[in-house]
This record gives sequence, structure tokens and C-alpha cells, in this order.
Amino acid sequence: MTDTPARGFDRHMLEALVCPVSHATLSYDAGRQELVSKAAGLAFPIRDGIPIMLIGEARQIKAD
Repeated sequence: MTDTPARGFDRHMLEALVCPVSHATLSYDAGRQELVSKAAGLAFPIRDGIPIMLIGEARQIKAD
């Protein structure tokens, strides 16, 4: 996982967004093109540079 957003994804948007479930900060996973909320255990997809922050679209992640 990396904190460096890929081309087409606005860094300022990442700083402004929070998890809709936990209201915690998100980290950016460039490989999977997702915003990850470790607090909620969810990963929100980024499609065409747009974060999809809908709970129904989120992927469950396992806690490390």
C-alpha cells in the first residue's frame, strides 16, 4: 500500500475524504485503486479517478 496517489487521482481529494462508516482517515492503495478504511475494514473503489464512497460498493478487508 502506498500514500502516493496515481495520475488522475487528486491528492487534495484524499485529504478531504473520510470513511462514511467510521469517519476515520483513508489510505490509498494504488495497486488496487482503492481508498482503505482500516477502522471500518472496508476498501472503497476508485473508478476513472472517482472514489465510490458507497457502503454497498465497498469491499470487506481482513484486519492485519
